[in-house]
Amino acid sequence: MVIEIINISMVRRTDEMKKFINEWIIPTVIAVVIVLFLNRFIFILVTVPTGSMETTIMPGDRLYVNKLFSIKDAKRGDILVFHSDEMDARLVKRLIGLPGETVEIKENGEVFINGEKLKEPYVKQAGGAAQIYEIPEGKYFFLGDNRPVSVDARYWSNPYISEDKIIGKAVFKFFPINRIGKLE
Repeated sequence: MVIEIINISMVRRTDEMKKFINEWIIPTVIAVVIVLFLNRFIFILVTVPTGSMETTIMPGDRLYVNKLFSIKDAKRGDILVFHSDEMDARLVKRLIGLPGETVEIKENGEVFINGEKLKEPYVKQAGGAAQIYEIPEGKYFFLGDNRPVSVDARYWSNPYISEDKIIGKAVFKFFPINRIGKLE
């Protein structure tokens, strides 16, 4: 009788253990593998260190960046992440100029693309030196939204980023909680 009770108790523990493994351990392992796969091949996570994109993106905001994004689908105004060889850093900036275009920045900060004024409701502040850029084929031109503090194409020795340096498109802010949302 005692042996029978011990056997029943061991069977229950074994069943409970199997249930725990099937309901908690296996789903948790699968979830972790999926997250690692997504973070490695589809999305990367980026933390923005500076105020160069204020008020669209604030310092400390964390972004999901879509690595499956094709630069051929890029539109002016997209917020892209790219590697700057000159700064040896991953940067987050707004796409302003496309291959073959002429970008002219006036002293008051207004931007013209091929002679047509660019509407930039996202720009926090503008101003600076007047400059003209002729964007070569296969290259792109980026500026920050907060122009007085943004170290962007206007200040680089080579103001153009080649398409092979573009990592992806910033699509979503996921931190801090009060700023969660899609990037426009």
